[in-house]
Amino acid sequence: MPTQVAYLGPKGSYAEKAAILLATLENLDAPEFLPCKSLRSVIEHAANKHCEAAVVPIENSVEGGVTTTLDSLWAHPELFIRRALVLPIRHALYSSGLITDISEVLSHPQALAQCSEWLNNNLPNAVLLPTNSTSEAIRMIRGSKFRAAIGSKEVKELQDLKELAYPINDIEGNCTRFVLLHTQEIDQPSQFTSLAFSLHSNAPGALLNALNAIASLGLNMSRIESRPSKRELGEYTFFIDIELKNDTKDINKKLKEKLEPLCENIIFFGSYPNQKIED
Repeated sequence: MPTQVAYLGPKGSYAEKAAILLATLENLDAPEFLPCKSLRSVIEHAANKHCEAAVVPIENSVEGGVTTTLDSLWAHPELFIRRALVLPIRHALYSSGLITDISEVLSHPQALAQCSEWLNNNLPNAVLLPTNSTSEAIRMIRGSKFRAAIGSKEVKELQDLKELAYPINDIEGNCTRFVLLHTQEIDQPSQFTSLAFSLHSNAPGALLNALNAIASLGLNMSRIESRPSKRELGEYTFFIDIELKNDTKDINKKLKEKLEPLCENIIFFGSYPNQKIED
């Protein structure tokens, strides 16, 4: 039976490439890829069981955490991370016109941010227009001589478009970590475990106590990020990735025992393998 996998479309996006690679690594049965118009829609497809799995970006090496993904994971504790993949990001600039004629540049907000220095130096007067995805931007500029789009080198259908510049990302080592989400958690060899928590109160030392509780287990936190709770100003939710060792059996149970007295709410997103794709 086919396994439907939602991702941020349309076709030709970095998310599609990540979805194909993650489905292969996870050995999903006959994967069928379902492009969605927004990250929130991708996650809700999985949460509402309109598909079996979903692939979303969770962190970029230049711009940090993908806030929509983090907020949606907190809102859907029934979803688990089954696998992560670090994908190199190399942006190209496409258009039907000449670079001297470009007055508007379209792309996903993360892509625009990752190329901001190049755009400032080479197209300082161009208006930057955010889109839902890089592949949507490619589609929207067709037929225009004054519009350009930032997208992947792997765009399948350029038609009348031509590549004006490559690579245009400001940081050579730019990469994005994508995760495969599923409604079922499985026991598997893992390199990371991820969780999020909110504290009982915004009191002196409250966050430090929680971090010390994690450190007391001899665990290294590879990422910590805060997001507003959206309930009141100054109240935050904390997202943490923890590196796992060979001797971390029942680690989530141990973490829960340590953190539960200190936290108002704790969500474990699962333990999972992480793989990096080279250029």
